[in-house]
Amino acid sequence: MFEGQPKGLFALALANTGERFGYYTMLAVFTLFMRENFGMTAAEAGDFYSVFLMGVYFMPFIGGILADKFGYGRMVTTGIIIMFLGYLLLSLPLGAENVAYYTIVGALALISIGTGLFKGNLQVMVGNLYDDPKYAAKRDAAFSLFYMAINIGALFAPTAAVKIMDYAQQTMGYNLADSYHFAFGVACASLVISIAIYYIFRGSFKHVEGNTKKADAKAEAPVEELTPAETKARVVALCLVFAVVIFFWMAFHQNGLTLTYFADEFTAKSSTGMQSMLFDVWNLVAIIVMVYAGFSVFQSKTAKGKGIAGAIFLAGLAFLGWQYSNLSGSVAVDAPIFQQFNPFYVVALTPVSMAIFSSLAAKGKEPSAPRKIAYGMLIAAVGFGVMAIGSMGLLTPDQQAAAGDAATFVSPNWLISTYLVLTFAELLLSPMGISFVSKVAPPKLKGMMMGGWFVATALGNFLTKVGSQFWGDIPLVAVWGIFIVLCVLSAIFMFIMMKRLEKVA
Repeated sequence: MFEGQPKGLFALALANTGERFGYYTMLAVFTLFMRENFGMTAAEAGDFYSVFLMGVYFMPFIGGILADKFGYGRMVTTGIIIMFLGYLLLSLPLGAENVAYYTIVGALALISIGTGLFKGNLQVMVGNLYDDPKYAAKRDAAFSLFYMAINIGALFAPTAAVKIMDYAQQTMGYNLADSYHFAFGVACASLVISIAIYYIFRGSFKHVEGNTKKADAKAEAPVEELTPAETKARVVALCLVFAVVIFFWMAFHQNGLTLTYFADEFTAKSSTGMQSMLFDVWNLVAIIVMVYAGFSVFQSKTAKGKGIAGAIFLAGLAFLGWQYSNLSGSVAVDAPIFQQFNPFYVVALTPVSMAIFSSLAAKGKEPSAPRKIAYGMLIAAVGFGVMAIGSMGLLTPDQQAAAGDAATFVSPNWLISTYLVLTFAELLLSPMGISFVSKVAPPKLKGMMMGGWFVATALGNFLTKVGSQFWGDIPLVAVWGIFIVLCVLSAIFMFIMMKRLEKVA
């Protein structure tokens, strides 16, 4: 899995891990903060959330255009600095007056701009590493690993947010509204780590930064020349994929909106027994370690390697056994903590998905990237189907709020299961989609086309507010049904366009 990859991949992945950890720490509590601090309704917080996410994912389009002219490396560095300033403003506890509101708006604008310069261009640099024929066959696997690294940062983010807020309230005496700013401050520190990693290991990827003044022109891979017809065919194919991506992210990013509302309003506030172990991030880390150790047992070429992997696996199992033996009473379940399950599943399942597709590739049966995206949309529909089943018989959100002691709460397992299914969909769509863009994009338009991927993501994120608009007096089954229908229709569209997409893949 890790063998034969260029060193630059791991450096860029680690730099992104640091940045994503901060971003998802902030995002885990963002809508709850807006409701608590400014008294926003679910719909109002949803509008704010969707506009912010749209900005975060639209700006890479501008960042890509600038990078095509000035170089990817310069834009990445500038982006980190701007993001840092945004998170710094966000971390200031200024209360709930107009000054605080407009400071937050300004902070979010800076974060959006900085992300636009950083995110897409970093991924273009990853793709550029695989323009070298020596690494070309490992492009899809590389983006799976890169995506896994992103989610390592996201895995710890919800716990970091909850723990730092608890510390601020219980030890330092801050109220709930002000404690959110401490979670935002974590992002500042994470960006310092990210930029440090970037420059310490810069030598391993400097040749793909694409700066206009190149110290060594020979280090650059030759640019593929395309005819106008070929360029048009590739751009059209990418735009078709972008159209589908809109609806995936519209559905998927309900994790920070309606799924978080569901966790906050309908899910049991405590957990006991083995289930409670899932809400301790270190238990999830132990499971991840065991998964990778298990794969290493079979993949290692030496007896020593197999023995070390086996010992690590047993150590992880022993840790989980010790944790289980020390269970006592119930564990509080905070709504933001559910957002750790998606990155946990991504990290744990990445080697599984890579092994499956490697096996299919060896047999000449691996689906194309567009076909994987179509399958991902169908699986996303199944994920919301799980939520629909779990929501049967429940009150509407408005009725739940008015019910008081008569309110009905469901097992956390419904959300945990939903995140599992949605993660399968994400692994088929997101890393494969990014890989498809990096492979198919005309060489002179790489930055712009990667930006186009994020524009589609931005539009999808803007449309996430659809969920919050129906969060009130509408039955929950109907809310989830909206996303089921959209995901199924998107999959059908992909299959209709499949021949055209696979022609350029």
